[in-house]
This record gives sequence, structure tokens and C-alpha cells, in this order.
Amino acid sequence: MMIHARTASFGSDLQQILLRTTSRAGGPFASRESGKGSGPFSVVDRTGSEDWDERLGEETEANLYAFRPWGTYKARLNWTVRRIEIRSEDGRALAYVQYQVRRVGPARFVLVQGGPILTAAGAARAEPVLRAFLDHLALGRFDLLGVNFHAFQNNEAVPALVALGFVPVVSPRHHTLEVDLTQDLEAILAGTDPKWRRNLAKARSNPDLEVVIPTEPDARRRAFDRFTAMYAALQARKGFSNTLNPEAFRDIAATDPRLVVLEVRECGETILVRIAHRARTRWTDFFAASNDRGRATNAAALSVWSLVERAREEGCPIYDLGGIDPAGNRGVYHFKRGLSRRVVQSTPLWLYGRTGALRSVAAALLAQR
Repeated sequence: MMIHARTASFGSDLQQILLRTTSRAGGPFASRESGKGSGPFSVVDRTGSEDWDERLGEETEANLYAFRPWGTYKARLNWTVRRIEIRSEDGRALAYVQYQVRRVGPARFVLVQGGPILTAAGAARAEPVLRAFLDHLALGRFDLLGVNFHAFQNNEAVPALVALGFVPVVSPRHHTLEVDLTQDLEAILAGTDPKWRRNLAKARSNPDLEVVIPTEPDARRRAFDRFTAMYAALQARKGFSNTLNPEAFRDIAATDPRLVVLEVRECGETILVRIAHRARTRWTDFFAASNDRGRATNAAALSVWSLVERAREEGCPIYDLGGIDPAGNRGVYHFKRGLSRRVVQSTPLWLYGRTGALRSVAAALLAQR
């Protein structure tokens, strides 16, 4: 079984769209400027700053996608990754942005995941702050910018994005199930499907099963290697494609403190590995893979419930089950629905381009994916 979070295949999707649409973008597409200048704000390149993660970690909405390790991973996938800080007139930090760039023919696609991260001062001036980011990018008429907050969206950013001409793109993949961790565990468990609850009880009472959350890098790396083997077998059996590159992600899984790696073992042998993303405001199911014994012993229910317990212990209010696909992956959908029926439309992909027709075509195509 594999449960996969919304890890943004939008980059590859938009590359295909750029190839399809830029060829049409000659004479008929009128360009539109991004608006007024950035005013007195300054943009500081922090791509090489060693204290990026430390600075970012002070912000409530900081998340996996905005930190350096995720940028390192995307750079290994042939994205050009930059990090900038937007400052006010008096030098206060207003926003932190890690963005990725890939060129497709005459066009650039710029992707921001998990941000921009607005500080308290930046949220109060969200529109001019985001305009400063657009000015910094200096997008060409065939370029597209995608902003995917991955549910870490500051409310003040929404009217600012709309005012600046961003288009929200919502597709079937922008839906998930959430577990409300502000309830006590008994109430959460009582709200689960009876069959799901019985499967969890069986797994919890099985003396051969144990849950292990390794913390040392070498132990996490070994767990990830086991995950990789089970994940590859699962791909071969089900024939699905995915954007995860295990080799490029291996050392990040081993060392990034924002990732929680969990193993379920049967008589000492690993039968399931689940990876979750930890942030202050939510934990999110990222990836999971198991073998036949994992499926036979209800290890999936035991693993996700163990992470629900851990997230609640840390004071997190939400456990995000990582997206749903009722049409394409019915089995995984029913498993998640057994734990929670709290369906949520997650934050959209915000799409921007100076050329209005190009932006509209790209948005329409993405909404169908």
C-alpha cells in the first residue's frame, strides 16, 4: 500500500503545457505588466546563506518545501533553486521565498512551493511584498509563475494574489481528508469507521508488531532504503508513475528534522515504512509503502494512528492524510476515509503570467489534471 501526499507534479505538468502553449503565443497574445514598482523594498539574495533554515524556522507557516533540504532535492532534479529575503525600508524581514526555475524553450517556469512565507510585518503589506517578488523575477511574456502553498497559505496573501492578477487553479487533486487533533484521542477513534477501528485494534494487539521511529541518520537512511525497495515493488505491481526520486531524496529523508520516518516491524523485520512531514500547524502524510506482510497485518492503520498520536502530543491541530483520489485510487481513498470523513479543498495552485491568454490556457489545462 502506498499513500502519497500532494508533492506537486505541477512542475512537470506545466512544462508540458508551456511546450503546447508558447508555440501559439506569438501575435494574438497581448502582454500585461505586473503593476507598480516594488517601491522602497529591497530583495536580498540568500541562496548561499547558511542561516536560512534558522531564520525561516522562526515563522509559524514555515514548512518542508521552504527549507534548504527541499531546495537541494529539487536542484538534483535539474531545477535552478534560489532563495531571497524581501526587506522593508527599515531592514525588517517581510518575506522569505525559495523558488525554482526551469527553462522550456523560449519560456521560463518559476515554481514556489510552501510559500512565499510572509512574516507578521509582511502579511500586513502582502500586496506590495508580492509585487516586489514579481518585479524581482522580471517575467517575460512567455513565462509562467506557479505558487503552491501546500496548505500553508497566509490568508493575507489571498487578496494580494488576486489583486496582482494570479489565477487560482483547482483540480481533483486539490482535495484531502484531515483529522482534527484538537479532539481527544477517544473522540477521534470513536469517529472512525467500525471496520477501520477493528483493523487498528487487531494490529495494536498483535504481539509480533512494533512501531519504531528512528532518529539517528543512519537508522533513518536504512529505513528509507527499505521503503525504496517496497516502493519499487509496488510501482512494478501497480504500474503507476510518480515524481519521487528516491536516490536524490535519500540523504534528505535521513537528516531533515521536518520529516518523520516510521517503521512497522513484524518479529524484527520491517513490513511498512511511512514518512510524514511535520510542521507547527499540520502534519501531512507524505509517502508510505509496505510488503505483503504489511498488508496482511493491518500495519497501515497502526502506522498512521501512531503518527496521529505523535502529532497530537506535539500540540499540532491537524493531521492531513495527504490527498485523496477517489477516481484513480479507490482502495487508498477508502482506507483514509475510514479514519476521517472531514473532506477539505486544499489551497490552489496560484498561476501568474504577463500574457493573459497564455495564463488562461495553462490554468484551464491544469484544472483538468
